[in-house]
Amino acid sequence: MTRTEWLLSEEPASRRQARLGQAYRTWLALKANRLAMVGLGLVLALIAVAILAPWIAPHDPIVGGDLRADRLLPPSWAHPMGTDDLARDILSRVIHGSRLTLMVVVLVAVIATPIGLAIGTTAGYFGGWVDTVLMRATDIFLAFPRLILALAFVAALGPGIENAIIAIALTSWPPYARLARAETLTIRDSDFINAARLQGASAPRILWGHVTPLCLSSVIVRVTLDMAGIILTAAGLGFLGLGAQPPQPEWGAMIAGGRRFIIDQWWVATMPGLAIFAVSLGFNLLGDGLRDVLDPKARK
Repeated sequence: MTRTEWLLSEEPASRRQARLGQAYRTWLALKANRLAMVGLGLVLALIAVAILAPWIAPHDPIVGGDLRADRLLPPSWAHPMGTDDLARDILSRVIHGSRLTLMVVVLVAVIATPIGLAIGTTAGYFGGWVDTVLMRATDIFLAFPRLILALAFVAALGPGIENAIIAIALTSWPPYARLARAETLTIRDSDFINAARLQGASAPRILWGHVTPLCLSSVIVRVTLDMAGIILTAAGLGFLGLGAQPPQPEWGAMIAGGRRFIIDQWWVATMPGLAIFAVSLGFNLLGDGLRDVLDPKARK
């Protein structure tokens, strides 16, 4: 039996074989979606650029050149994306800015996803007053636009990339909680859940051992689709001076610094804007592909 036949076996001999086979089928379905593969390529390119930034950036992203000779130079072979008003190479700043963008995306996902899953599954499983209290708190967060609420948190915590990450994470979990609650309501009275109760399983064990894994695929799809919004929120905070502080090469702050030159030196603000566009597009395409693969309700 070949490895492919082993993975695609309809009668797996072990739980490990079943899980690997399901993962392989998911990969095959995702691979068949060309736009999803384009999105995956853009996301992998972001990760590669962020990891290799110190080696592939042609210039120092913080220290500029001669202000009299190298300031606001248009794109050229020496500076493919031009230079800014402090004679810094824009390409190098965009490359190093990818590290901040990836850090924001990863940390927000790591913080917000468990919070949303815990609140949503708890509310859906217990119901009653627990559901009412948790969902009304969720509704309060959902009542405010994400950027406005993030601005309020950053204003309270103070400007800085760390506080911006905390603020974005605190405003990102409510949709995940709503989705996890809806999924939990559909399975909390299933036969296998009742069987686990009869065997003496505690509520936390049922929640984290049975309910949460079934909610995870839908939440992962939603998180991937929200990555573009997270990037735009982080860029918005940077544009307003509440995110990463100078001289850090953050894309939103770079656009804010280049808006004064948008007419004559268009490249100063356009290049980081194109980077935000490309990365956001990549996450959206990948999220759409994952939705088609992981969410049975969205399959055509």
